[in-house]
Amino acid sequence: MTSLSEQTFSNPYQTFEREEWKSLNGHFNHTLIAQDIDQLHALNEPLNMQEIEEVYFPLSHLLELHINNYTTLRDNNNSFFQRTQQKLPFIIGIAGSVAVGKSTTARVLKKVLSLLPDKPKVELVTTDGFLYPNKILVERNILNRKGFPESYDTKSLLNFLSSMKSGQKLVTVPVYSHMKYDILGHEKQKIQNPDILIVEGINVLQVNSQRTQGSGVFVSDFFDYAIYVDAAEKDIVNWYINRFESLRATAFQDPSSYFHKYADLSREESVQMATQIWNEINRPNLLDNILPTKYRADLILEKGSQHFVKTIKVRKI
Repeated sequence: MTSLSEQTFSNPYQTFEREEWKSLNGHFNHTLIAQDIDQLHALNEPLNMQEIEEVYFPLSHLLELHINNYTTLRDNNNSFFQRTQQKLPFIIGIAGSVAVGKSTTARVLKKVLSLLPDKPKVELVTTDGFLYPNKILVERNILNRKGFPESYDTKSLLNFLSSMKSGQKLVTVPVYSHMKYDILGHEKQKIQNPDILIVEGINVLQVNSQRTQGSGVFVSDFFDYAIYVDAAEKDIVNWYINRFESLRATAFQDPSSYFHKYADLSREESVQMATQIWNEINRPNLLDNILPTKYRADLILEKGSQHFVKTIKVRKI
């Protein structure tokens, strides 16, 4: 008899190189104007129509299949239980490292999914809004661990997702400012009866410290589909350093920016500071909390060194 430790486990994912993946788009075809594309990508994250057509159109087509099956199951449930259950949003979770391009992926998906034939209403929420305010992080002496599991108000995030999956039509969520590096207490984002909800954040697939005490419920329990944006660490480090330098020359110059203290750094000092922040904060968080969640995703987008997707892994069904 073969022991469990001696068994070779099969790969639960189908792997598609980009050339094959782009041919899977059966019917989804739209042209976005340059202004649309400019509004979708983040700083130092290149995006073009080719990337959208070859990666995100097929992905939207795949997600449409899952959404249609989700709708069919609800209709069948209504028939079986002889009740009329209101529609609930199809929730997509997007995870990955700092600087890997999650925000761009989330915005592009929001745009292309809204172009599906039924023209669904798509909303996007980032988990940054569920970070504890800096005041609380300072009180708990964990301001330098912002982004780690313990820095999130997980109970509020779970309550939000539970409200969405309970059919609550209007829910408000906190807003986070990267300029202020803090929650904006006077601002709220309104989420009203979406067909599709995208939840993006480094922590969304984590299971350590990602539940209310004693409840056994995790953030990802509310997801109908989960995506992980992946890349080699050496590439993510380069992207992070380049983004830090670009921000130093732009947003950090604003006196109201939390990071204005870095505005006068030289190029060399900027690189050193970004490298230090990466090694002391972002790298440990990636290795200990984020990367271990990769294989909890239904689909993995693997990026190459130029920030463009090169390989797609899809969990077998």
